[in-house]
Amino acid sequence: MTKYILVSGGVVSGIGKGVIASSTGLLLKTAGLKVTAIKIDPYMNIDAGTMRPTEHGEVYVLNDGGEVDLDLGNYERYLDVTLSKDNNITTGKIYREVIERERRGDYLGKTVQIVPHVTNAIQDWIERVSKVPVDNSGEEPDVCIVELGGTVGDIESAPFVEAMRQFQFRVGHENFALVHVSLVPDMHGEQKTKPTQTTVHALRGLGLLPDLIACRLLGPKPLERAAKDKISMFCHVASEQVIGVHDVSSVYHVPLLLQSQGIVDYLRKRLNLAALNIPQEMVSKGLSLEAKWKGMTKGQERLFDDVKVVLVGKYTDLKDSYMSVLKALEHSAFRVRRKLVIQWVESSDLETATQETDPAKYHDAWRSVVGAGGILVPGGFGQRGTEGMILAIKWAREQKVPFLGICLGFQMAVVEWARNVLGISDATSGEFQPEAANPFIIFMPEISRTHMGGTMRLGLRPTVFQPAANSVDPATSVDCPSVPTTNGITTESHVTTNGIHSSATTWSKARKLYGNAETMWERHRHRYEVNPEEVSRLEASGLIFVGKDERGERMQILELKDHPFFVGLQPHPELCSRPLNPSPPFLGFISAACGGSVLEEQLEEQMEGFKPPHPEGAMVSEETLRARTMEHPVSTGVGTMTGWGTPVMD
Repeated sequence: MTKYILVSGGVVSGIGKGVIASSTGLLLKTAGLKVTAIKIDPYMNIDAGTMRPTEHGEVYVLNDGGEVDLDLGNYERYLDVTLSKDNNITTGKIYREVIERERRGDYLGKTVQIVPHVTNAIQDWIERVSKVPVDNSGEEPDVCIVELGGTVGDIESAPFVEAMRQFQFRVGHENFALVHVSLVPDMHGEQKTKPTQTTVHALRGLGLLPDLIACRLLGPKPLERAAKDKISMFCHVASEQVIGVHDVSSVYHVPLLLQSQGIVDYLRKRLNLAALNIPQEMVSKGLSLEAKWKGMTKGQERLFDDVKVVLVGKYTDLKDSYMSVLKALEHSAFRVRRKLVIQWVESSDLETATQETDPAKYHDAWRSVVGAGGILVPGGFGQRGTEGMILAIKWAREQKVPFLGICLGFQMAVVEWARNVLGISDATSGEFQPEAANPFIIFMPEISRTHMGGTMRLGLRPTVFQPAANSVDPATSVDCPSVPTTNGITTESHVTTNGIHSSATTWSKARKLYGNAETMWERHRHRYEVNPEEVSRLEASGLIFVGKDERGERMQILELKDHPFFVGLQPHPELCSRPLNPSPPFLGFISAACGGSVLEEQLEEQMEGFKPPHPEGAMVSEETLRARTMEHPVSTGVGTMTGWGTPVMD
């Protein structure tokens, strides 16, 4: 029987339920258990795809193309699992399912109500998804972490709270535990427990009794014994069931903070985890994971050298808009043993218009860019701030500053090259000027994963490294018959001195970062791509597309050969980064920003030991993907640009 751990929150939203849920799951993995996770978002949206990043944070994209809440990124990173869009439940999804059932007559003419129909749909969804394998074991998870978004008492979350009240009886007391996260504010040096008492009383009144109360403290001061005893007394729990979560130097220390307060021992008894009969092999894997995690966090504390990079984006007002980008940078900094220092630059601040309206802001932005060890331009939608991105990219290219462009950043690198190298001053993107004379970026509709005709290119897709990225060294390679790649495509191959099959010794740093593989897989979320009609002109002038789709029609990785590190990717590699397995492009970017021989060292390590974070069954050709997901073509007319998955433009 699957064990369920519900994580709820009180007092205020955004106090760290996602990190605490992920940390709890990680600790259970170190005990040898297989763990999955589900996020409940009480908003009416079907998914997060249409939400503004500056309001809700980044839209996290999964392998199956699901556009979901950013907390699912926490789950995948901490638990090293691959989730699906069904692991994110929204009110919109539940109501849609219930209404579709009613229209089909599944309720046999009964009056459809919140209780029991909506609450039963929620419980059925959780029970179904909790049993889906999420790792390479292919086995049903032992534990499912369920995070309930929002705060207890919100009108939006009421049906979900009631569903979980019923669910605890459906699965049994031994298979259901509740962790309630509450704020303990510090007022003039005194830790106040009344907000926690109030939210726990409200929770108990709704029929849910917390097994653990995680007290969130906004500061480095731990939970005091007196406050802990007071919460224990007034919230009707033992003292060992009250744990403190204060600010630590890194979120990666949170699992160790929870472990030090006995959370695993408590859950082991409360959920009778011994009855699961964990195989010794899984126990050993768990111990190995624990050792690696502790090694990573301890090593982070001993870092003295730093690496300074600038992020030039258009949603910098809310740092959560770039959550996965930030995490990928952190993971890469861990690997090269450097403290990460990020300077955030609003891209529009680099534009000449800002020089006139706010000179101080303009000069501060340029001071950051000019002094950067590396320049990163991430994704986004809409024209605002793109001229500033182009200026930053031009600086990185001409001054030989390490550069990484993601999605929109990749596209703006193409536009910058067209304007300043090819001399086409009006080169632009069709996203900004649909009737442009020289559109180097155009609308390229994708097959749809929905019956609504959405045209976003979403989810995990293959990229094939091109022969242009190779230069055969006769001294280290010999001809041999062609060999099939992982996705079944056959290419000319050579055998290097270390026995690895490769198209040839490559100059491409991007390819080396992916272990010199023939094909790599990353997640996509975009609608516009490089104009295929301009590719030959771009490559002839020196902008090489080292990675393309299987048909060679879509440009997916660009790189400059005679540059310390100048790489752009149409997909979003940050979405698959892991603390112990950083995203290859981000690792290369951070390594190059460190200077010296760091990049060469990491290229060698990646060539020898890189392993993709994806399950084996997910790394397939696009044809297989289309057949598996029942995608179908859409027309290319302007009318197809609307539909589900359309991002907010700004």
